[in-house]
Amino acid sequence: MTTRFNHTIIAAQDSDESAAFFRDILELTDAPSWGVFTNLLCADGVLLQFAQPPVEIQPQHYAFLVDDELFDRAYARLRHRDIEHWADPHFQQPGRINTGHGGRGVYFLDPAGHFIEMITRPYL
Repeated sequence: MTTRFNHTIIAAQDSDESAAFFRDILELTDAPSWGVFTNLLCADGVLLQFAQPPVEIQPQHYAFLVDDELFDRAYARLRHRDIEHWADPHFQQPGRINTGHGGRGVYFLDPAGHFIEMITRPYL
């Protein structure tokens, strides 16, 4: 068997709120939840598990590769909800998207303060 990414835990002050944010913006699927985890499933089988950590949350970076149609729908939801977003990871180009690497990309924050990147073309 080759190595494949299976799951990650995303720290959240409110796991239900954070999961709902990802579910709504990125159109992710609910997965069975257990214990302290609220779970979502990505199309590639990767499980996102949201949980409140016992320590202060340190912001992380999560990048999601989406197709052009989902990008259009998700970006429309970001704008409709007045969610701040930027064309760059340094937050120097507010309210815009980028067209790097032959696709489109945008950066925004989730409810827990994590840096979320949405791109339509992989970097490699």
